[in-house]
Amino acid sequence: QLRLVESGGGLVQPGGSLRLSCASSGFGYRSIGWFRQAPGKAREGVSCVSSSGGTTNYADSVKGRFTMTRDNAKNTVYLQMNSLKPEDTAVYYCAATTSRGPCLRIPYDYWGQGTQVTVSS
Repeated sequence: QLRLVESGGGLVQPGGSLRLSCASSGFGYRSIGWFRQAPGKAREGVSCVSSSGGTTNYADSVKGRFTMTRDNAKNTVYLQMNSLKPEDTAVYYCAATTSRGPCLRIPYDYWGQGTQVTVSS
């Protein structure tokens, strides 16, 4: 059973930055994604990297502001979030899957507990 633990959320002012971390027991050959869910809204994909280790994909709403990176030695992925906006406020989840396909659209099997990000002045 793969365990995922997110950290790094918090309260930040608009225009600020946060870095989220997702530690695992070992991602293996899985696609890894960051998702978020705001109150009253559906969960949406934010960023992901496929199991093949190809390019990282981003939702249009975060392109140019968010960067996802992976440290294989630490079995950890990160989401660097810059120029944060109030609409980025949500619970952010890390997830992993053995499914194949466009990594923002495939189903994910393993989920972390989530970390709250609040962007407000």
